[in-house]
Amino acid sequence: MEFLTEFGLFIAKTVTLVVAVMVIISVIMSAAQKDKDDHGGDGELRVRKLNEKYRKLRESLQARLRSESERKVFEKARKKAEKAEEKAAKAKRKAGDAEEDAKPRVYVLDFDGDIKASDTDSLRRSITAVLSVAEPETDEVVIRLESGGGLVHSYGLAAAQLDRIRAKGIKLTACVDKVAASGGYMMACVADRIVASPFAILGSIGVVAQLPNFHRFLKKNDVDVEILTAGEHKRTLTIFGENTEKGRAKFLEDLEDTHVLFKEYVGERRPGLDMTAVANGDIWFGRRALEVNLIDEIKTSDEFLIEACDRADVISVSYQRKRTLPEKLGLATSAALEHTVWRVLGAFRNQKIQ
Repeated sequence: MEFLTEFGLFIAKTVTLVVAVMVIISVIMSAAQKDKDDHGGDGELRVRKLNEKYRKLRESLQARLRSESERKVFEKARKKAEKAEEKAAKAKRKAGDAEEDAKPRVYVLDFDGDIKASDTDSLRRSITAVLSVAEPETDEVVIRLESGGGLVHSYGLAAAQLDRIRAKGIKLTACVDKVAASGGYMMACVADRIVASPFAILGSIGVVAQLPNFHRFLKKNDVDVEILTAGEHKRTLTIFGENTEKGRAKFLEDLEDTHVLFKEYVGERRPGLDMTAVANGDIWFGRRALEVNLIDEIKTSDEFLIEACDRADVISVSYQRKRTLPEKLGLATSAALEHTVWRVLGAFRNQKIQ
């Protein structure tokens, strides 16, 4: 037992040392990464043609459904067709008429929003790249949008980035597969057309704010909090001080004004909406959202893009910033924790069902 105790202490000390070393390395690498970001960022623009992705999926299934002999004939015919297409394209380029026969392009951007709309910087860079080459008369931008909303100013900036596309006269379509609510819908409404899956969540055109107040707890323990301000409305509600009815009234006034701005923004971009009916903070599922004109069509993003492949070159564009070691560790920990939570909830649900 004494040996096991000493061995356990040794393992604990070793683990502690390893963790400490990893933390120090992470801090150093994070500082180095921050310096890179301050001097222009460290990332890359990734471009992928989705026509090829969907074509390979189709051909892969077609090949597997054939016998061995049929598969060889199919592969031979496919390679022959590819060579013929490549030869024709070269001939057009040589003749100088490739530009005339060029397909229109559909640029696909992705936005996965958290409460701070952290994906805005990547979206901004992707939009800047697309606007430098997109043709207003023929090309289109599709934003695959997923967000339940968050901070007003953060989502206001994200929506303003999409406004840049509209300002250039380029058609913009928003595809929502799961959720575009509150700030997410603020972004979606910028589009010329909103396409959503049948059970996507949309709407929530409202504003909410909440904060705890520890004043009574501190007062009970004889702790004073001094809040000094210059300006009548510099601080309305506080976490530690005593809140007043006047402060609450001013805070509510600011919330109402934000809501008015939100409604005006949506109303300008979706003039067919009955704002009285939809701007009360409620949410609608896809089919119900179509009935109240929050969206224009029921369709998944996959359906929309596969159909677009028949008429255009569909190109996915994304700016990927290299993650620091602390970020990678944080993402790994978050993913592991989320996986564990869902497994526990799933096990609990199965027990309830049985």
